[in-house]
Amino acid sequence: MFSVSAKQRSLFELRHQSALSDYVTGIAWSPNGEGLAVCSAAGEILLYSMKTLESVVLQAATGYSIDGLAFSHDGQFLAAGGQSGEVNIWQFKPKPELIQTFKNKSAWIDQLQWSPTQNDLAFSLGKTVQIWNAESRERVTTLLFGDSSVSQIVWHPSGESISLGGYQGIKIWMTSNWDDDPYHLMVPSASVAVAWSPSGRYVASGNLDRTITVLEWGNPEPWMMRGFPGKIRDLAWSDQFASNAPLLASASVEGIVVWEKHEEEAIGWESRVLGTHEGVVQGLCFQPATMLLASASEDGSVILWWQATSMAQVLEGVSDGFSCLAWHPQGSYLVAGGEQGELLIWGKSSRGQGFKRR
Repeated sequence: MFSVSAKQRSLFELRHQSALSDYVTGIAWSPNGEGLAVCSAAGEILLYSMKTLESVVLQAATGYSIDGLAFSHDGQFLAAGGQSGEVNIWQFKPKPELIQTFKNKSAWIDQLQWSPTQNDLAFSLGKTVQIWNAESRERVTTLLFGDSSVSQIVWHPSGESISLGGYQGIKIWMTSNWDDDPYHLMVPSASVAVAWSPSGRYVASGNLDRTITVLEWGNPEPWMMRGFPGKIRDLAWSDQFASNAPLLASASVEGIVVWEKHEEEAIGWESRVLGTHEGVVQGLCFQPATMLLASASEDGSVILWWQATSMAQVLEGVSDGFSCLAWHPQGSYLVAGGEQGELLIWGKSSRGQGFKRR
């Protein structure tokens, strides 16, 4: 399928392979990287120990999909929500204990995220988002998006704000005063992918009308990127700078485009197209502290892109395509889920220690 030189085939090697009973819908790493939570369309949730690569069943299959899964910033709590309308929260001390269940029969919980600095959980309920504090076990506030159901929930890296995506753009609330009107980054259609750069300087909106909007926080004039073959399915920022800004990778249908900000403001962002997958790209993420980009596709491959420019390694191992992927917090492992429930974990290869770009 792909052509990669022999010298390039040793960055990562398969360390573990197992399977859930259905489509893998989510992957969540604990902040210290010692634990891995995985969920499926059947409703099961498994917890893996990275020391032993063994798993325990946190929740057996229920027949209702789990579509949101996340650890709190300190690793004390794990939250999960999905098709049943329930949000379940476990606390680890040291064994997981279910401490809270929210039941919302009329809502499908497909978005939930913890604050990166506080134990505040945000989860979607149609056109609103509830924010709940795990320490006090009380609701903090309810945010009304209003224009549509909420398609994305993303906290600012500093925790100072929260961004909700949906019809006609992104609305951003400051956590210092929930009652203030939100800032509204307008887009002509709907925002379906939202990503803050790691420094919190830029926010990007991937839109349903095949465009990307990028805003530098504090600058009222956003940039607009056009010409994609379909809606923007995913966005990923590097935590390393290429020149004067991080790289922004975007996925649309089978293609990946990487954006680099030019030093001259008038030029804006320049693009380069990476070689395409043969199926729809389902996930993008940069390895922490590097510019190694990983992409997962329905064609059954995960591709590693060296410096987000050229193909470095192709990882395979599923029959009907990959559904999601995520890097270990320190970049030691890469995990991907499959459409038939496969779970693959790759670790750094000792043969890849001397890898250099040709």
